[in-house]
Amino acid sequence: MKTKRRDFVEIDYTARIKENNLVFDTTVEIIAKENNVHDKNVNYHAVIVCLGERELIPGLDEFLIGKETNEEYDVEIGPKDAFGEKDAKLYHLVNTNKFLRQKIRPYPGMQVNIDNMFGIVKTVSGGRTMVDFNHPLAGKYVIYKVKINKIVEDVNEKISAYLKKIAGKDAKYVFEDKKLTLYYKTDEKIQKIIVEHLRKVIPDVKDVEFKDNDKE
Repeated sequence: MKTKRRDFVEIDYTARIKENNLVFDTTVEIIAKENNVHDKNVNYHAVIVCLGERELIPGLDEFLIGKETNEEYDVEIGPKDAFGEKDAKLYHLVNTNKFLRQKIRPYPGMQVNIDNMFGIVKTVSGGRTMVDFNHPLAGKYVIYKVKINKIVEDVNEKISAYLKKIAGKDAKYVFEDKKLTLYYKTDEKIQKIIVEHLRKVIPDVKDVEFKDNDKE
């Protein structure tokens, strides 16, 4: 069966940087361990994504549309459709004293957080520190090995996958008679965005209600 735009699909993948073949992301625990990128805080498992909704990097998202399920693919993706090209405007000179006042001595390769922006120190000289705020994989060609396990048909499975992305955890809900009751607290502006997007990607959801308290 071929996938189409706005299908929810379950996939497994492993992603590598082309130039050095280093794994930087995977859903498979044994591969993470074999490549020394295992994180004990990560729950390794197949993920469910909605195609065409940019839940993956653009190049991979588009590639998976129209592909067969239960097949494995290798796809090379250039910087523009992966993590972006390097942007010279995202290289900033920062007064080194800003770090020293926080008892931080910057050095090349150090990861820093400045005004809620994450960057990597490139050089330290003359009282100035050059920080690169580009994505760490900006400018890189990447290779994904991805398997489309299945197209998700169950509405509750779709809802659970969607809510996990927006809430970062398994949000509680009840879905009955095309009405979705969410036990998830957020402001009205965010609620409106969630409702509009839910109706678009899961047409079975006709009505959405938010409640603050956990369901009984």
